[in-house]
Amino acid sequence: MSLSTITALSPLDGRYAAKLSLLRPIMSEHGYMHRRVQVEVAWFIALSDAGFEQFKPLTTGARAYLLSLVKNFSEADSQAIKEIEKTTNHDVKAVEYWIKSKFEARPELERAAEFVHFACTSEDINNTSHALQLRSGRDQVILPGLDRIVLKLREMAHAYADVPMLSRTHGQTASPTTVGKELANVVVRLQAACERIAGVKMLGKMNGAVGNYNAHLSAWPDFDWEAFSKKVVETPEPLGLGLTFQPYSIQIEPHDYMAELFDAIARANTILVDLSRDIWGYVSLGYFKQRLKAGEIGSSTMPHKVNPIDFENAEGNLGLANALLRHLSEKLPVSRWQRDLTDSTVLRNVGVAMGYAALAYASLMTGLNKLELNEEALATDLDASWEVLAEPIQTVMRRYGVQGAYEKLKEVTRGKTVTAEALHALIAGLEIPQADKDRLLAMTPGSYIGKAAELARRV
Repeated sequence: MSLSTITALSPLDGRYAAKLSLLRPIMSEHGYMHRRVQVEVAWFIALSDAGFEQFKPLTTGARAYLLSLVKNFSEADSQAIKEIEKTTNHDVKAVEYWIKSKFEARPELERAAEFVHFACTSEDINNTSHALQLRSGRDQVILPGLDRIVLKLREMAHAYADVPMLSRTHGQTASPTTVGKELANVVVRLQAACERIAGVKMLGKMNGAVGNYNAHLSAWPDFDWEAFSKKVVETPEPLGLGLTFQPYSIQIEPHDYMAELFDAIARANTILVDLSRDIWGYVSLGYFKQRLKAGEIGSSTMPHKVNPIDFENAEGNLGLANALLRHLSEKLPVSRWQRDLTDSTVLRNVGVAMGYAALAYASLMTGLNKLELNEEALATDLDASWEVLAEPIQTVMRRYGVQGAYEKLKEVTRGKTVTAEALHALIAGLEIPQADKDRLLAMTPGSYIGKAAELARRV
């Protein structure tokens, strides 16, 4: 059976392949190989500038050629590395051999070939490559996806800032809000979550087999290898990696920053699960309609149905993403003694976790763009819920010291169908100033929204 979108084992590379085209070059094995080549080249060029007698500074032409290997790295190059790996059975060594193969007929580079991967352990290359992948995945896919949702929700919060809506605490009628204010709540939460995601520093270590520069110092004992490694890790691309230096490690970088990143993404995803379920409920209540698309079918047997499938798909894929992200954040910081290999195979699934998240963001955006507010349904719901005005009435009664205010309103409203007439009769008999009576008598469920509209417009 040939591999195609129909035969792919993962729906990310099957049914949903076209929706993840931006993530695939970053988080695939091809993307991983690309970053490994980048790290090896950056280390090699830096070594040539370290002042060693045996490795003179590279010429401008040689540097340009090496950087072109990174810039023009292709799928064919990845395939060539995979062919080498069939012999080496070691993926990083295959990258080293591929780079050396590119030195053929270039005497300057051939003479310096043994400085490719010099004093490095595989994890020096791998951990920095993962950091570069994660930074790109975060900055080019995850954060832009979340930003689009934030912008859409903010737009909706402002548009619906004044549209009153019945609240439902514990599923029961409660003090009204506005549609815009409820969306503004999510905007603020998501903005904070995005700041946490963006604030995670991507760390990299290049300190040898167990983190002590053993091999490095055996070759040049008097050279400041720690300062050199830090420079390579922190110098901006393309001559460096533009990461944050990790000075203490075992053979592998501890992955604590990865756990922090994955937890931060998972928290954002949890907010979106909450949103997806709430919107699903509002669609069910009729607060939102969904724009129809010609040719679409909601049910194979019930032709009337327009299902909120985009929010359901978003919720399902957010759950998958978080299951993986939480496993990653719990597993990756744990390694037996100075290194075990369990992180290696787990890390290859980071792209899968990000893929489900990106897919969910796209589904959510599709759903949000289909929504149309049904103000008639919102108004009808409010007009049938006069009991929510028990709160302002008893609060004003308390202001003027009316004894048993809460209890009097509870007796009149709890578990009963409350009418405007019944509340107005109660208000008329209160011993409070006439101006406050008039204010309460003018109040409706739709006007009792506090600062909701202001808060929505301010977000």
